[in-house]
Amino acid sequence: MKLIVVGFGQCGGRIADEFARLNRKARAQRGIDIIAGAFAVNTDVADLSGLTGIRPDYQHRILIGGRKTGGHGVGKINELGAEIAREDGDKVIETIRASKRFPEADAFLLVAGAAGGTGSGSLPVITQYIKERYVDKPVYTLIVLPFEHEETTEERTIYNAATCLKSTYLVADAIFLVDNQRYVMKDASIRANLAKINAMITEPFYNLLCAGEEKKHKYIGAKILDAGDIIQTLAGWTVIGYGKQPISLTRQLFGRARDFRNKASEAQKGIQAMDEAISGLSLKCNPVDSKRALYLVSAPPKEMNVDLIKELSTYLKTLAPEAVIRSGDYPRERGQLDITVILSELSDVEKVRNYFTKTLSLIAALKRRQEGIESKYKGIEVTLKDIPSLL
Repeated sequence: MKLIVVGFGQCGGRIADEFARLNRKARAQRGIDIIAGAFAVNTDVADLSGLTGIRPDYQHRILIGGRKTGGHGVGKINELGAEIAREDGDKVIETIRASKRFPEADAFLLVAGAAGGTGSGSLPVITQYIKERYVDKPVYTLIVLPFEHEETTEERTIYNAATCLKSTYLVADAIFLVDNQRYVMKDASIRANLAKINAMITEPFYNLLCAGEEKKHKYIGAKILDAGDIIQTLAGWTVIGYGKQPISLTRQLFGRARDFRNKASEAQKGIQAMDEAISGLSLKCNPVDSKRALYLVSAPPKEMNVDLIKELSTYLKTLAPEAVIRSGDYPRERGQLDITVILSELSDVEKVRNYFTKTLSLIAALKRRQEGIESKYKGIEVTLKDIPSLL
């Protein structure tokens, strides 16, 4: 599957930058392309300047709202971000459409952080514009939720997240939810933390996108998981996870004895990798709530058999009993067994529900606060008329 990836704001731009690096990795290691184009859209010149993977020309790093912001961002006011996106939306869409490899893309993936101003404001607006313009390509979004300390110290963060999530849900075909807090390393520097988090966010997409684009016969799976399977799986609130288990190289080089212990070990490693993928999902959720699911197994050919696929399908079905499950194999990895899992069309996501609840309370509190300020100033005006003027 090939994607057009567009990052909005600082967070979205850096993740789009990571997808550009992921494409270079696929090209170097496997001779294939998985990203038809990577773009960054921002109101801040400095943020665009800090990218390294996306081409530095104005056709790939797109500055919007220069007249209103002077190239210095919107200061977390996502209403202003949305307004600028409405004004400059055509500029973004035409720039993307003019890219050479645009016709090769199977879908769009638009990325933003929910807490900021430019990203959370422009993401739903541009998503709607692209949906209206390109009805034949699905439009997916990846929304990164804020850290816990941002939620507890900045009221605006909660409001931005809720309005971004609701607005995007109304227009996108599917929304990948990513919780920053699940990847945080408390002792690492901020720069190292964010770089690692961005790499971990994009890592689960690597084999998933490569499997359907593979060209070499020996690496094409018996059951190919292609763009059509992914498109049929993705809908509504979605999470993605990735797990891996090492495989003994000795067994791969010298073959496996026909021993029942080896047979049991194959299935066990598969279950362990799937457990890791489920426990490391991009957002904590209950798999029971998913209506669609997908998993991809990637391992040396000799390590994958019908029994392994049967065990994994049965196990995932017990976790997500109402989900329509699609699966595939990708005989690529050496020395390890990888599993990518997607749970989609989630009927309930607790964290998203909490954002909506908190924002409703916040709006009510702001109204009360505003009424208090107005009554205070009315009191001043009443006494003001009795004070003599020197003018």
